[in-house]
Amino acid sequence: MTDTTAQAAVPHLFRPITIRGLEIRNRIWVPPLCQYSVTALDGVPTDWHLVHLGSMAAGGAGLVIAEATAISPEGRISDHDTGLWNDEQAEAWGRVVRFIRSQGAAAGIQLAHAGRKASTWSELLRRPGSQPIEAGGWQTVSASAVAFEGLAEPVALDEAGIATVIEDFRRAAARAVAAGFDVVEVHAAHGYLLHQFLSPRSNVREDAWGGDLAGRARLLLEVVRTVRAEIGERMPLFVRFSATDWVDGGWDEAQTATVARWAEEAGADFFDISTGGLVADARIAVHPGYQVPHAEFVGTHGGVAVSAVGRITDALVADALIGEGRVDAVMFGKAMMRDPHFALRAAHELGADRSLWPPQYRRARPDLNDGEW
Repeated sequence: MTDTTAQAAVPHLFRPITIRGLEIRNRIWVPPLCQYSVTALDGVPTDWHLVHLGSMAAGGAGLVIAEATAISPEGRISDHDTGLWNDEQAEAWGRVVRFIRSQGAAAGIQLAHAGRKASTWSELLRRPGSQPIEAGGWQTVSASAVAFEGLAEPVALDEAGIATVIEDFRRAAARAVAAGFDVVEVHAAHGYLLHQFLSPRSNVREDAWGGDLAGRARLLLEVVRTVRAEIGERMPLFVRFSATDWVDGGWDEAQTATVARWAEEAGADFFDISTGGLVADARIAVHPGYQVPHAEFVGTHGGVAVSAVGRITDALVADALIGEGRVDAVMFGKAMMRDPHFALRAAHELGADRSLWPPQYRRARPDLNDGEW
C-alpha cells in the first residue's frame, strides 16, 4: 500500500495537521474550559488542572488548550481563575505542560483579559453579579464605560491603559513559551475585553481605537503582532472569535471574516470559532453543531484555517465536517468533560490507529476484549 493510499484510509479526524513548526497528531482538540479552581486566589494552577487537562491528553486528544488564563490580576473573570502574570504561575503551568506532552498531545494556553466581565464571583459559588471591591473585587475596564447587564460599570481604557494591556499580553506570551506550551491562543471571544473592542455594541469610542472596523480591530491586531514578535516564527498563534453577537447592530460573521484575514496578515495562524457572550439578552437557537456554519463562513470568506465547536458529540459527524472541507479541526468541550477518553472512543468507532492508547490502559482496548466499547 502506498503512502497516499495509507493516508486515504485514515479517518479525517485522525489525520495529523502541521501549523508552522508543530505537528498535531489528530483533529480532536480540547477548547479552553474555565474551571474556577484556583484555591489560593493567586492564579497558580493546581493538581486539579494537572488531572483535568492531563486526562484528556492521555485520552487521545491532539491538542489540549488550557482555560482562559488572565494576563493580569485585573484581567481575571473571577479571583479563582488561573493567571500567567508571574513566574510562579509559569512554573506551575510547566508541570501541566510536561505531562500533556508526555502523552503525545500538544499543549496550548488561552491568554485572556475579561474586561467588563471581570471581578465576578466564581461560577462554582453560584452567586450572580460582580464581586464588590470591599469583598475582594476590583474596578473593571473596557473599551467604553458600557456595563454588561447585571455587572458593575467599567472604566473606559485610556491610551496608557491600552498600552498596558498590550504589554501584559506580551509578558504572558513570554511566560507561555518559558512554560513549554506549544500553542498560544489570544482570546477575542465570549464578550471579554478584545471582543468588547471589536463589537460596536460595546465599543462606542470616537478615537483611533473605535469607530469603524479598522479602529475597533486595532487592539486585537496590535496584540497579535506583539505576541507573534514575542513567541517567534515557529510557534502557532491562534485567535478565538465569537463570530456573531446574535443581536442586531453587533459583531457578525462578515466582520469576523475580515478581521480574521487581517489577523492572519499580522501573524495569527488559526482561528477557533465560537459565538455569543457579548450581551445577556441574545436569543440563540442551540442544537447539535449550531456554530459550525459560522466557522465555515469565516474560513471560506476569510480564507483562513478554522475549528468548529458547540454541541458536536458524534465522531462520524466530526469526521465528515473535516472530510467535506468545512472546517480544519473540531473542538470537543462538554463531550471531553463527560468522557476524557472521547478520542479513544472515536478512534474505535472510526477504525483509526489504536496506538493512541496509553500502554497502562492497553488491556482495556476493545479489540483485545470482546470488540465492544
